[in-house]
Amino acid sequence: MAAGWRGSGRLLFLLQKHRSCVSLSQKVNQFARISLQFSTLVQSQKAMTDHSQTDVGLYKPPPTVRGMTELDRAAFSQTVSVPAIRIPTNVLNKVVKSLKKVALQRPGLKRVVEEHREDGNKDSSEGEHRLLLLDTNSITSADSFGSEEAEALKAYGVPQEIQKYELKLTYENLKSEEILRAVLPEGQDVTSGFSRVGHIAHMNLRDHQLPYRKLIGQVIIDKNPGITCVVNKTNTIDSTYRNFQMEVLAGESNMVAKVRENGVFYEFDFSRVYWNPRLSTEHERIVSLLQRGDTVVDVFAGVGPFAIPAARRGCEVLANDLNPESFRWLQHNAKLNKVDRNITSFNMDGRDFIRGPVQERLPALMKGSQKIHVVMNLPALALEFLDAFRGLLGPEPDQSLDNLPQVHCYGFSKEDDAQRDVVERAEASLKTSLQGQCSVHLVRNVAPNKEMMCVSFTLPRGVLYSTHTRDSDVSEEPNPKKQKCEDPTD
Repeated sequence: MAAGWRGSGRLLFLLQKHRSCVSLSQKVNQFARISLQFSTLVQSQKAMTDHSQTDVGLYKPPPTVRGMTELDRAAFSQTVSVPAIRIPTNVLNKVVKSLKKVALQRPGLKRVVEEHREDGNKDSSEGEHRLLLLDTNSITSADSFGSEEAEALKAYGVPQEIQKYELKLTYENLKSEEILRAVLPEGQDVTSGFSRVGHIAHMNLRDHQLPYRKLIGQVIIDKNPGITCVVNKTNTIDSTYRNFQMEVLAGESNMVAKVRENGVFYEFDFSRVYWNPRLSTEHERIVSLLQRGDTVVDVFAGVGPFAIPAARRGCEVLANDLNPESFRWLQHNAKLNKVDRNITSFNMDGRDFIRGPVQERLPALMKGSQKIHVVMNLPALALEFLDAFRGLLGPEPDQSLDNLPQVHCYGFSKEDDAQRDVVERAEASLKTSLQGQCSVHLVRNVAPNKEMMCVSFTLPRGVLYSTHTRDSDVSEEPNPKKQKCEDPTD
């Protein structure tokens, strides 16, 4: 019940964030998205609850593994007693299929085993029957079978009798959560969640988990096929290039990841560029707005998650990133996906990019009929960079140009009304009102009380052609000092 109240509170909290700068139809769409998020949240909570109840009581780890910091796989072996049902081999497959909901599910474990007499002797019927191991949470006695299972057993002539089977569980049969729960201090969070980037598992361990980080890393490799490297971020982020300092916990030190997202292939050195696997839906959303022949201006392009899909869609792309490594991998990925002819790449500060190459090309682009999209995905600072557009094109020409750029600018917010917050910050940078002229999209919840938002609007004519003096004392992209990192996926 408590979880339900918390979920309902979360829904109301999200609804409060969508009050301004949107039309009624947009509010309806946002309500639908929030309802979906709420439904997903409830399902996730239920799944976590169901998962935590799986095999309760089946495996009780030896007390000797508590506090282990160097993985000893053999120490987790244990013999447990599980329920089993004796099935004739001539109907085995049919009965197993009928009882699959109550059969024992364990990694690397056979559910169907041979039966053996305790005295080791054979009898005339040996080989004609097998034992199906059953879930200890579902079946405790012959009366535990549901009506469907009972009818199936009767139909196939299988006695509804339960016997005990001594099963040896080893490290290979345990789930990562069980292993970590057995090792870490009791009552502490034992989450083994991570972001997967190709062959790399990227973790964000908490302080109480750090003494066990090497063991945790090895468990993640053991239990997740394809993961060959586990890293943990440190407490600092290089704000200049959005790089996280990483520690290799287990496996190889190869940081060059190969990733496929929305049908596009990317390669990059994960330790030297920014990549967030949780943004694939947002990348796809923005790209879906584009039409062949449109122009995309990607101010903070990274290794190309917006730029390359846009080029594949037939758009002309101006892609920029300050990080030389991101610039290099952006060019590499453009060639990898055979769209390098559609992408012109730059390695510049964001403001210099807007006031240089973008300023030079924008008047000619605005004379055309194809849309111009400006993507600014640097949520920690992008809203501040909007001031670079003020007075960008100088005095307004006699012949008015109506093809104004569409801007999609990202920002983080910790305010109760995150939507209003990002709009007001955008307005402050542009020095104009966006009320009734923009839409705001909730991208994702980064952390408790911290949202990632995207505000989209047509760049006002009065901003582009104003005669405002450009600020000369604004910070360049971004402040190079080290900052404490709140979240590895920001």
